[in-house]
Formats: sequence, structure tokens, C-alpha cells
Amino acid sequence: MLDLHRNLFEGLERRLGKIFSFLPITPNQCTLISVLFALISLYFLIKQNLILAIIFFIIAGFLDFVDGAVARYKNIATEMGAYLDTIADRYVEAILLFGMLFLSLPKILLPSYIWIFLILFGSILTTYAKAAAKEKDLVFQELKGGILSRGERIILLIISLILGIFNFFWMAYLLIIIAILTNFTALQRILMAIRINKKTEV
Repeated sequence: MLDLHRNLFEGLERRLGKIFSFLPITPNQCTLISVLFALISLYFLIKQNLILAIIFFIIAGFLDFVDGAVARYKNIATEMGAYLDTIADRYVEAILLFGMLFLSLPKILLPSYIWIFLILFGSILTTYAKAAAKEKDLVFQELKGGILSRGERIILLIISLILGIFNFFWMAYLLIIIAILTNFTALQRILMAIRINKKTEV
């Protein structure tokens, strides 16, 4: 949903791009550093320190936003940079979900690791549904939309960690909701591709 309203964030993105354009690192290096911060977050998840895990994961997510903002502000955005950013996004999210496996989350209907796996599965399928539709020429423009794209998913995962500080049951319930909505989003994108392709064939 957030990617459909990207224009709302363009002003903020331009300001951040200007503010951080002085950094002595390239946007691609910033992308790689975001993965490093995600790994630090993983370390603290393993150590059961959710507060520090949240802080470092938020930094990772912020750097992921800043790299593109700086690249566009300095007019040095490249296809390779966009590609690396997409790969880093997947790594950061997978690292966070992997870290959650080390938490003592309660079993609600299914073991917590099943719900975490379903989130990862839905995340991968959502991305692949978009990439495959473009690769197979079912659509002419990149598929966007769905009830829970990456932006909302990351925000909800951060909220789940915050809930986990107080109560692991609250965290587990939110993870179940994320798992369901993530896979529903993948289905939405698959149906979008089919519907768009049928229109072009008429």
C-alpha cells in the first residue's frame, strides 16, 4: 500500500537526500552497511536483547531508505544500485526473521517457527510474483500494490518486536497476522498479473 503513495514521501526523500549527501560513502556502500546493521540486530536477538535489536534494525531500515534518497538527490542512481538495494532488502528482512527464531515465542495454533517461515515464504513469493510477471512479459510496468508490501511488513515486524519487549504472546499474535496478510498480498499480485494479462490479450 505504501508503494502506491510514494509521492507522499518524495518531499521527505529529497530532504534526506540533501542532508545525507555529504556522507563520504556511496549509496551502494550505504546499502551494504544496512545489511551489517541487520546482522548486529541479529546478534542482539540471539542474546534476547530486544531493545538493542530494535534500535539496530531501525538503523538498517533507515539506511535502506537513505541510500536511494542520496542516489536520486546526487543524480547517480543506477540499475546496479537498484538491484543491490533489492537484494539487500531481502537479506535484511530474512536476517530479522531468522533472529526471531531464537526468541521463546509461544505456540499459537502452530509453532512460532512455522508462522515465521510463512512470513518469509510470503515475502519471497510477493517479490517473485512481481519479478516473474515482468520477466514473462505479462505486464509492461512493475506490479505494485497489495495489502501488505515490504514497507508495511517491515513496520509491522518492528512493532512486533516492540510488543515482544512487554509480552511474547502479543508479538506472536501480530506475527500470525503478518504471515496471513503477507501471503494474501502474494496472491493479490498473482491475480493482478493474470488480470492485466487478460486485458492486454483482448
